Amino acid sequence: MAINFNSDVEAVQELVSKYKQLRSEIGKVIIGQDEVVRDVLISIFSRGHCLLVGVPGLAKTLLVNTIAQTLGLSYNRIQFTPDLMPSDIIGTEILDESRHFRFIKGPLFSNIILADEINRTPPKTQSALLEAMQEYAVTAAGKRYALDLPFFVLATQNPIEQEGTYPLPEAQLDRFMFNVMLTYPTLSQEIEVVKNTTSDITPKLQKILGAEEILYFQELVRRIPVSDNVLQYAVKLAAKTRPNTESATKEANAFLSWGAGPRASQFLIIGAKCHAALHGKYSPDIEDVKAVAEPILRHRVVRNYKAEAEGMSVEKLIAAFVE
Repeated sequence: MAINFNSDVEAVQELVSKYKQLRSEIGKVIIGQDEVVRDVLISIFSRGHCLLVGVPGLAKTLLVNTIAQTLGLSYNRIQFTPDLMPSDIIGTEILDESRHFRFIKGPLFSNIILADEINRTPPKTQSALLEAMQEYAVTAAGKRYALDLPFFVLATQNPIEQEGTYPLPEAQLDRFMFNVMLTYPTLSQEIEVVKNTTSDITPKLQKILGAEEILYFQELVRRIPVSDNVLQYAVKLAAKTRPNTESATKEANAFLSWGAGPRASQFLIIGAKCHAALHGKYSPDIEDVKAVAEPILRHRVVRNYKAEAEGMSVEKLIAAFVE
């Protein structure tokens, strides 16, 4: 499809229209979880990656599969297990018939990667994703291979209190734009889920966007202007979380071991731009930053023992920083 808009204003209006169509199409399969769907779509249009955290059976895998279908992108699911090796993700070199080494691409070479149960594999294997998530390329046997764009890692994670899980290293967590928590459905939503999934009706999903359009909208989001006061609010919000620094709040000093780094400030701004655009605004305000603050900061602040002893949750702390 040739993408041609007279102005960025017209392009934003088209993005709003496509976003509504996507929400409607995904809603044929995914009941409820409105904020989760919103955050995953924001991360896609912001060129970010998303970590979905929740107990088994909350349709995390189904959500990613549904989004891949509506976006018409190539999609691979990698099931993370304790014996998975980095070469199982990236690919491996083999000796072919003519006695030359040839690189066989692994499942990572796709537009959407579902890293299923990412915390069931040791950090050595988790780290195979790091270069791909940051550089959009992988290095194997000294050669660099570029990945096809757009490229997203949508990872699912079981709560770390569960059996057989490994905590994700902070460097890995920081690569994810959003950490989205999935909760149990309400009673009425669960009744609808059971009704839909125990009948013989399979919803047919329409493709709403293609790779070229997604890349265009990603560039559009980055072109959106931001006023200085919004920029300062986002940077100060990230700085407030850093204990024992001049910007730290009393909550950060009392309850945190580590705060959010500069990536948080960058994601707060790009997330606010995208949130504004999806709601038909042509520039983000402070409310847009607040709307994306929790999933962006949730995995970037590390509570200390005092916070855990006093039952001070990450969400409570983020609410205090935002206010």
